[in-house]
Amino acid sequence: MRSDLLPHALNREFPELADAIAKLKATDHHFANLLGQHDAVDTEITKSETGVTPISDDALETLKKQRLHLKDQLYAIASRGS
Repeated sequence: MRSDLLPHALNREFPELADAIAKLKATDHHFANLLGQHDAVDTEITKSETGVTPISDDALETLKKQRLHLKDQLYAIASRGS
């Protein structure tokens, strides 16, 4: 599998924030909710990119923008908590 198609798990993307992410996931409901949304969107993107669940290019682009927006929010919260 190409590395650019691997899931974009937050602690993989930001290993320096892994401890903060784990703590926030367990203690901050808002963060955990955003992380759940991010992971669900990321799973849909990965399924599309690997051919498991084909979707249109426009739908894929929309999902990628949604993932990026969620990642930005999660990074901002985690970097404050680290």
